[in-house]
Amino acid sequence: MMNLAAIDLRPHLLDPIPELQVAARLLDEAVSAHLAGDRDRADRLIRAADLPVIAKWTESLWGQGGPWSRPRSVANPLPNLPSGQRPRQRMPGKTVLRQLVARDGYHCRFCGIPVIRAEIRRQIRAAYPEALRWGTRNADQHAAFQALWLTYDHLLPHARGGDNDPDNLVIACQPCKCGRADLTLGEAGLLDPRERDPVRSAWDGLERFTKQGGT
Repeated sequence: MMNLAAIDLRPHLLDPIPELQVAARLLDEAVSAHLAGDRDRADRLIRAADLPVIAKWTESLWGQGGPWSRPRSVANPLPNLPSGQRPRQRMPGKTVLRQLVARDGYHCRFCGIPVIRAEIRRQIRAAYPEALRWGTRNADQHAAFQALWLTYDHLLPHARGGDNDPDNLVIACQPCKCGRADLTLGEAGLLDPRERDPVRSAWDGLERFTKQGGT
């Protein structure tokens, strides 16, 4: 029997825009150029991926008036717990994080866009600090690396009592994670991403940057 309560639920908060895939392709080519020793081309491609339309898409998710500010009414909503009543550990250790990447791959479990670990972004920025801008304000950060930022998202938010069991965690892009904030899936109007398979593709999260030729 169809679950009538789930009819109007959606897999993600906002449809990804085509430019996200364009930016991912440019960054993939940039890493290939870097590994081939062509730093000038890698620099140009990283800059080309910094698309303003992506920054606008991201801001619509986590900015003022984003989905996080418009929760749906649900029966018996869970309270936001005081910090002392939340699970002690905010995030799991490195072993669990590696297991999550192995399970989910390098795509957001909600919207499906390619994602890149922060550690890889930092290494690329160290090699190309001018091309990969990363200031303290959102507006001063490279739009593609900001949107494609791999995060570890609690399906039942930590603030609502969610723990670090791997079954309560998924790989998500930063905009999807911040766009939901501390809302439960029901309050955000989202389908449970665990009920569909992770996206599988040739995208490697730019992890090969650390291979021969990387820094």
